[in-house]
Amino acid sequence: MTHLTEPPRLVWPTAAVRESYLAGERADCLAEGRPTDWLGPAGDDFNAFVAQRRGVQIRWEVPTTIFWYISGEYYLGTLVVRHRLTPELAEVGGHVGYHVVTPWRRQGHATRMLVAGLAECLDLGLNRVLLTCASDNEASRRVIQSNGGVLDGQARGEDRFWITLRGRDLAKHRCNGPSTR
Repeated sequence: MTHLTEPPRLVWPTAAVRESYLAGERADCLAEGRPTDWLGPAGDDFNAFVAQRRGVQIRWEVPTTIFWYISGEYYLGTLVVRHRLTPELAEVGGHVGYHVVTPWRRQGHATRMLVAGLAECLDLGLNRVLLTCASDNEASRRVIQSNGGVLDGQARGEDRFWITLRGRDLAKHRCNGPSTR
């Protein structure tokens, strides 16, 4: 296992982690039986791939910001912040989505990455955020609950959790990158 020499941090997508990103996402696809064909074009022009993911984009019909969780040259995962909810996202998807790539799972990275993502949500003026996860995803459930998630039922096989941000000190966890506003 690789030892990280720098504390992981949330940043905007960056070409500095090209090899680690491609290797981590490939490992995830293979472990989960998903196609890897998208990795070829991503690797062919990684700078363009990164540029398409930086800044506020419209995805899921709402303004969305993508962050990568990195340590030095290592890509550990992705966190997505949806700035508001549609009726669909209010059922499944929520404000925040995240994943840690296979080589870095079960080391507490998702919990810390979500804390940093919550700081970004607070910067957007959100007072509480919705997160959802598959009902059988015990690891994600623990991450959400350890960050203050309170269960609010189910929709379409997903557990729904609300996290209240107001009154939390999240300033030291903000992203090391351009403002997301």
